[in-house]
Amino acid sequence: MRVLDIDLDFFLADCCPLSEYGQRPALAGHEPWAEADVVRFLEEQCGLDAAHPIPGRVFETHDSALLFWQEKISEGRLSAPFHVTHVDAHSDLGIGYPGPNYVLFNVLSMPVEKRQNTSFFYEQHKLDEANYLLFALGMRCVSGLDNIRNPKSHQDIPKVLLTPEDDAQIQLASMTSRLYEKQNGPEPVIPFRNYPDYRTFRAEAPYDFVTLAISPRYAPVEADALADVVRRYIREE
Repeated sequence: MRVLDIDLDFFLADCCPLSEYGQRPALAGHEPWAEADVVRFLEEQCGLDAAHPIPGRVFETHDSALLFWQEKISEGRLSAPFHVTHVDAHSDLGIGYPGPNYVLFNVLSMPVEKRQNTSFFYEQHKLDEANYLLFALGMRCVSGLDNIRNPKSHQDIPKVLLTPEDDAQIQLASMTSRLYEKQNGPEPVIPFRNYPDYRTFRAEAPYDFVTLAISPRYAPVEADALADVVRRYIREE
């Protein structure tokens, strides 16, 4: 199965510095795309059709995507592992606190079924909108990952996640994961494609679910109008 996971900050002229809680970035230098350009990207490159919206949800912060996926898995409507197309100005793979090491050492020491307990990770203040996708990898939810970047975004994929022999693959690995291989089995190798220029991307197959994060600390309030454009392609549930 396939999910399209979008962050509104992808559709900006340049990436915004992170704002304080309750505040939004300034518009200058971070102007949102024209509506026609957003429509062109969604239809020509992601294969969406407003006449046939896809099930999904719009939420404030991007970590809610992981909760949505877990919800659909529990309903039997999404089968893990699934392919993720991540459209964002950030990789959400753990740059910044607490960094990738928490997942690589602490999470990978857990049995796979216990890794699904997002409430525990929230209580520990370890899971957030900057690393939820790394947690999804650690939970073995993801079978393949495409990372579609805003052209002005900085490369923020932790090199420790890429296999030494091939940067088109992700395999979470650490001393801890190797110690627990007998219990958990080896961590899966996940095909990975990074698209620094979004114009080179074309979806290979239709999507089963689409999600959109507003991410208010990463986008000026003027960008919110584009959320309504993306909503045309989502049957919210």
